[in-house]
Amino acid sequence: MDLFDSTLASPAQGEADPRAPLAVRMRPRDLAEFTGQSHLLAPGSPLRRLIEPTPTGDNAAGGRAVPASVILWGPAGSGKTTLAYLVARGSRRAFTELSAVSAGVKDIRAVLDQARRALATGEETVLFIDEVHRFSKAQQDALLPAVENRLVTLIAATTENPSFSVISPLLSRSLLLTLEPLGDDGIGQLVDRAVTDERGLAGAVSITEPARAALVRLAAGDARRALTILEAAAGTAALGKDDPVIDLAEIERAIDVAVVQYDRDGDQHYDVTSAFIKSIRGSDVDAGLHYLARMIQAGEDPRFIARRLIILAAEDVGMADPSALQTAMAAAQAVQMIGMPEGRIPLAQAVVHLATAPKSNAAYLAIDAALADVRVGKAGPVPPHLRDAHYAGAKRLGHGKGYQYAHDAPHGVAPQVYAPDGIAGTVYYEPSDRGFERQLKERLERIRAILNSA
Repeated sequence: MDLFDSTLASPAQGEADPRAPLAVRMRPRDLAEFTGQSHLLAPGSPLRRLIEPTPTGDNAAGGRAVPASVILWGPAGSGKTTLAYLVARGSRRAFTELSAVSAGVKDIRAVLDQARRALATGEETVLFIDEVHRFSKAQQDALLPAVENRLVTLIAATTENPSFSVISPLLSRSLLLTLEPLGDDGIGQLVDRAVTDERGLAGAVSITEPARAALVRLAAGDARRALTILEAAAGTAALGKDDPVIDLAEIERAIDVAVVQYDRDGDQHYDVTSAFIKSIRGSDVDAGLHYLARMIQAGEDPRFIARRLIILAAEDVGMADPSALQTAMAAAQAVQMIGMPEGRIPLAQAVVHLATAPKSNAAYLAIDAALADVRVGKAGPVPPHLRDAHYAGAKRLGHGKGYQYAHDAPHGVAPQVYAPDGIAGTVYYEPSDRGFERQLKERLERIRAILNSA
């Protein structure tokens, strides 16, 4: 959960101001309150040892030294800033934060000078840099001496791929840790705690189950967003009411967006997904975009949407437009790299391509027919002339004898038997007369005529 920002007091200054935003007040005070990222916080992991140093120190014998610099890569609201805060609080180090949006080289040098003076008195400094990908090469270069000499414990946060946004020397001197979006259960726990905790709403309002489910969906794995919406909804729910309750209407008022009724584990999920696929298969591009919008607005996992489009491209468009699969794969890769909300654009592009493409399920039917034959035992021995003839004694067994090299034959097609006994002459793939398969059908007829002449 990423709840600490530049408006807050440093860890040494105690609890957040009660007038601070809910997301700030509910900032985790220790690992027991931290939600998510269990893959980075296992006992003995480098990050955990930064937060909870061993009594004998980080550099105790046995190779337990912890890297002094860490780059946290993950989506908004996943816990990057809070982890930096917990490192400072747990190790009792001074905490300094810079925002790459506003800081320059002069600011970096001033912070490092301050850290050098503090180190002379025995006090170590955690330097947290948010949005480090916004730093220029010169600004990142200015950090290298301090990182190299461990003048500061640098924790840099970014939502962009560090391989493209952080200079190689800084990457090589840092431990790169990847954070994941919080799951629905984690967001739900944060919402429940914020409703009842004294630092949060302290039980002054309650929330209905439909409103809670909608809030979890709308948060889309972002803890800060969840608590921001919750606080806004609580404010409208409490106006002039003795027993305020946050219901679905309050959530809608808080974000000025109609909440899409969509249960990711229930009938609506399957119904909308089914309609989405069938609309694209049926070439209704507008309906396909509508159902895509419903899934996105409801907080559906964009990776799930991308996977469905990949399957549809292969199953329903197939060889009628082979480039459709490339578009679907590119959309899935784009979603993985850039996330949401920008990921909606390549997803929409894939929907438009697949919906307007000519359709054929011939390849899908062909592999299923071939599998059906294999399952019932139609799998005869490989013809001798096709067998491997590269090992000692293979030729003595007749392997490879009579094999015709396709490139030496006219049109690159050699008239010989390829299928095993019992399968020869069986046709699995029957191309349609739509799109590219129209040309493929004509070519395949000529190829099969040559092969059948063997």
